[in-house]
Amino acid sequence: MNDNNSNELIPLIILAGPTAVGKTSVALELAYLLKTDIISADSAQVYRGLDIGTAKPTVQEQEKARHHLIDLVNPDQNYSAADYQKDADRVIMHLWQQNKLPFMVGGTGADQELRDKFIKQCDEDGLDRLYEKLSTVDPEAASKIHPNDRKRIIRALEVYTLEGKQISGQVSETKTNISPYRLFYHGLTMDRDQLYTRIDRRVDLMIEEGFLEEVRSLIEKGYSLNSPGMQILGYRQLAEYLEGNISFNAAVQEIKKQTRNLAKRQLTWFRREEAIEWYEINNQSTFSDIAENIYSKVKDICT
Repeated sequence: MNDNNSNELIPLIILAGPTAVGKTSVALELAYLLKTDIISADSAQVYRGLDIGTAKPTVQEQEKARHHLIDLVNPDQNYSAADYQKDADRVIMHLWQQNKLPFMVGGTGADQELRDKFIKQCDEDGLDRLYEKLSTVDPEAASKIHPNDRKRIIRALEVYTLEGKQISGQVSETKTNISPYRLFYHGLTMDRDQLYTRIDRRVDLMIEEGFLEEVRSLIEKGYSLNSPGMQILGYRQLAEYLEGNISFNAAVQEIKKQTRNLAKRQLTWFRREEAIEWYEINNQSTFSDIAENIYSKVKDICT
C-alpha cells in the first residue's frame, strides 16, 4: 500500500475470526455503534435456502443491521471469488457514498477446504497428476511452473477452480491492481478447547432448529448432492445421511469434526496476518466490551 495515497483510500473495517467464535454478536453491536451496515464475507451465506447450517443472520438480526452479500444465488449456481470481489466492491462504494463506514465480517481468509482437497489428491495420486490437470486447464502457467513445485501448482489450480480464470492471464493484471482500500483489520479469538465446545454446541443447536429438515427441503426442490451449495460443510454430510450412505449420528459427528478442523485451519491462517489486531473472548470480556473497544479505535478514522 502506498502511504502517500492513504488518505485517498476508502477505509474498510474488517472483523475476522474462526467459525463460532462470536463474530455475529460483536458485529451487530459494532454496526449499531458505527451506524452502518454489515457486509458478509461468508462464502456459504451467498446461497439462498442455506440458512440454519450457515448460521445466516436471522430476521431479527437483519432488523438490527442491514446485511449485504447474502442470498445472492441458488444452491445449484456457481459463485466465484471473482464474483464476490466485484459485488463487494460495489457495496463498499455504495456505503461510502452514503457516508457509512464499510464494515466487512467473515471467517475465512482463503478457501482452505479447496486447498486441502488438492493436497489430499497430491498425496494420494501424486503431484504429476495435479501437474497434468494444470497443463490441461492452464498450459501457459504449467509451462512456467516446475513439475515439482507443489505450492505453485496447487495455487494455480485454486485460482482456476475458484475464479474460473487462468492464473497466467492474471499476472499482468495483478501487477497493476492497487487496492482502493485502507484496511482496519480486527480479529476475534478464544481458547481452542472453549471454541471446540462452542462448535459442538452450535451444531447440536442447528439440528434442534431444523437443519436436517432444511437439507431435506433442498433435496426435495431438486438440488443434487453435486450442487455447489450442497457441497457446503454440514449440508454435504446431512445429504449423505438422507441418501442412506451414512447414519445420522455419524453425519452429525462428522460435521462437528470437520467444523473443528476448519476452525483450527482458520486460526492458523489468521495468525499469519500481522495486520490483525486481536481480541480475546473469555469470561472477563463480553461481546459488547469488544465492540466498544473496536469502536473507540475506528470511530475517528474518517476525520
